[in-house]
Amino acid sequence: MSLSMYQASVPVYLRGLDRVDYFLTKGEEFAAANNIPLAELAEAKLAPDMYSLIRQVQSVSDAAKGGAARLAGLEPPSMPDTETTFPELHARIAKTVAFLKGLDPKAFDTAADRDIVLKTRVRELHFKGANFLLGFSLPNFYFHVTTAYDILRHKGVPLGKMDFLGGQ
Repeated sequence: MSLSMYQASVPVYLRGLDRVDYFLTKGEEFAAANNIPLAELAEAKLAPDMYSLIRQVQSVSDAAKGGAARLAGLEPPSMPDTETTFPELHARIAKTVAFLKGLDPKAFDTAADRDIVLKTRVRELHFKGANFLLGFSLPNFYFHVTTAYDILRHKGVPLGKMDFLGGQ
């Protein structure tokens, strides 16, 4: 049995989004138990030149919806980066999950060979779908999932490896 581009992308994005949503919940519980303002966690960074937790979660969403949409030959849905609270971040994750669950797996049938152009602030990146998924989209997605985890862990939220991996 071969692995489809849909199977290699959408379920992976959904699992990562589920984990980030869980990290946020654990962060809320930790903040409540320790009288820490949620804004302190939301604005936390690992280094001054890195994104805050808020922006990491937005980037997880962007990577998932953008990666899946491009592979399916669609324009990624626009989600303005206006979230400032944990409930708003949970809502953004839910909106991203709903988008992913609404995608037709058949739209990914030709994704491996699809030409994908990603426009950044400084240049255009050109990929074939398989290279986009494996060499850019999934690494970028997991960079932001991991960094969200690391920020909360750094702030004292009791997260461990199994929290990151989740259940099977």
